[in-house]
Amino acid sequence: MSKLTFGKALNAGMRQSMEADSKVVLMGEDIGKLGGVFRITDGLQKDFGEHRVIDTPLAESGIVGTAVGMAYRGFRPVVEIQFDGFVYPAFDQIVSQVAKLHYRTHGMVSMPLTIRIPFGGGIGSPEHHSESPEAYFAHTAGLRVVSPSTPQDAFVMMQQAIACDDPVVFFEPKRRYHERGEVDLEAVVAGSEMGSAAVRRPGTDVTLVAYGAQVKTALSAATAAEDDGISVEVIDLRSISPIDFDTIEASVKKTGRLVVTHEASQNLGLGAEITSGITERCFYQLEHAPVRVTGFDIPYPYSKLEMHHLPDLDRILDGVDRVMDRPNSLSSLEG
Repeated sequence: MSKLTFGKALNAGMRQSMEADSKVVLMGEDIGKLGGVFRITDGLQKDFGEHRVIDTPLAESGIVGTAVGMAYRGFRPVVEIQFDGFVYPAFDQIVSQVAKLHYRTHGMVSMPLTIRIPFGGGIGSPEHHSESPEAYFAHTAGLRVVSPSTPQDAFVMMQQAIACDDPVVFFEPKRRYHERGEVDLEAVVAGSEMGSAAVRRPGTDVTLVAYGAQVKTALSAATAAEDDGISVEVIDLRSISPIDFDTIEASVKKTGRLVVTHEASQNLGLGAEITSGITERCFYQLEHAPVRVTGFDIPYPYSKLEMHHLPDLDRILDGVDRVMDRPNSLSSLEG
């Protein structure tokens, strides 16, 4: 086991994929000599050359469009979008071409393309640098959408995404880039499943579902709830599309209560899909209507206000109290 930051674990995952397959090529703005704005690709151009770690012009649509052509020719391109809000110039390429080419060609063409997107807030940046656009891509048939929350998953899931013959939108929680964790660099990746959720903490009273940066916050909330006599089971979604409803369903049938948290706005977010799907599956087991704890339905705020926008421990605990039908300080203030 090695102690790596989340960012270094991503780097190690790409390195292993590049060593295993000469068709893996990285592309993006400043990812070569600079190593990327977050230094996630640091050292890879030096070791693999400029023909495999390619510094591109500032043109997201061109980056993804070029990657589509490379995938047609048998390569496995991995493209970096510098910040979440910069993906929109490439949106047409992703939803109109990348997601549909396999279907359009009756399976004759595959798109083994990985699109890396640092996402979410908490780093003191403004809009276009702190957004959570995952629902746009989860809504699009033909795309896999994933988000690891730990260095170990970052290392393994990066390799799984690159090896996948389907296009994968890989959301990286940027405020966790510098957090360290144990990583098994010998972990078996081939044949392992990228789409399954993980139970990060067992519990019996409430199921709490999160993904990306919110998993750590959810775990902290579960620890705090335990001091108040509430046992919270925390599920790390990992795969945003497809959603592993089986794991969530099994948990909710045990606990009878569901809280879902994410940074993105509530309106038509992942929380809506999860709570709706679980209500359909677990209607007779639910003891309370599911609760969503999310970002507000506003453009991403200025950095001085972002910590009021991001769902924190107190707001998640309020959601837990609500499904437990318990009074709490937040609801009393609102009432």
